[in-house]
Formats: sequence, C-alpha cells, structure tokens
Amino acid sequence: MGATEASAATRRHTLVAGLEDRPGVLNRVVSMFRRRAFNIVSLNVGRTHEPGLSRLTVTVEADDHRARLLAANLRKLVEVLYVEDVTEAGAVVRDMALIKVEAPAEQRAELLRVCEVFRARVVDLTEGSLVLEATGDPAKIDGLLAVLRPFGITEMVQSGAMAMTRGASREAEKLGSLTAAA
Repeated sequence: MGATEASAATRRHTLVAGLEDRPGVLNRVVSMFRRRAFNIVSLNVGRTHEPGLSRLTVTVEADDHRARLLAANLRKLVEVLYVEDVTEAGAVVRDMALIKVEAPAEQRAELLRVCEVFRARVVDLTEGSLVLEATGDPAKIDGLLAVLRPFGITEMVQSGAMAMTRGASREAEKLGSLTAAA
C-alpha cells in the first residue's frame, strides 16, 4: 500500500483538547463536528486540576488528512486552548462501563470468575442480578461484553474514552502563558 493509500485509510483518531469551562463551549465544539460531517465515536468532557479548564477527549473515524483538518478547525475556536491528536502518542486510553447482568444463584460463581479475569468490580448485588463496573481500554470492555452476553445483559452504559499521554505532562506547555496571565 502506497503512502497516499495509507493516509486515505479511515481509522479511529483520538483527540484531546483543553477547553474553557464555560456554558456553550461544548455546544460550539460539537456543532463544528456536525458542520464538517464527522461522526463522533466517543466523547468525554470533564474538569481538570486547573480551575476554569475542561478536558475533552473525542474519538472519530477519519483518514489522517481529515483528522488533521479537524484538529486545525478545533484550534480556530477561541474557547479551545490546545488540541493534540494522541492516536500515535502511546496514550493511556480508558473507558468505564456499568453493566447489569442476570445472575441467578446457579450462575453467580461463574459470573464472579469472569469478573475476576476482567478485573470488573461488583457494585450492586440483588437476588437476580449483578451490576458490574469495568474500566480499561475499549477493547477490554468489548471483550467483557462479549463474554457476558450469554448470561443476559439487561442494561449497560459506557463512558466515552478518556486519554492521557504517557510520560511527563506537557499540559503546561500546551497552555503556554495562559495560566501565568490569569
């Protein structure tokens, strides 16, 4: 496969962005994705250790060129303080899932063994069900769901991915003098 074909291949890209923590900022970011016809595979936004700064982790299906354009367009939004594509950065990527599974007494021991293998925690136990909490990379969560399906998943919710690059933090560099000026 040539360089042009490789860059045109669609794959998942994970972008991390620092956003001003104000009403309407997330709406502006998501509207930009919509206008450019990007399908969001995963979206997670939360507070950071810096007051007034939220961290967005978004996963999209795109070729490398469109992912670069998306990052460039995000950087143009005034409320976006930094953007980094961590797809190739060796980032730690984690999802969290809550999974309710049918758990009659005769299946509980086997279910608990599955939990142990996947390092899932039982967070609620009733006569007929278990609620499990699982964290890990998205492939681990998918694997757990595949193993649990035969038991009878009755409810499931999964967070969007969160990502952080390995090694020394570069967030201060990304923010530049913004925190010093505050």
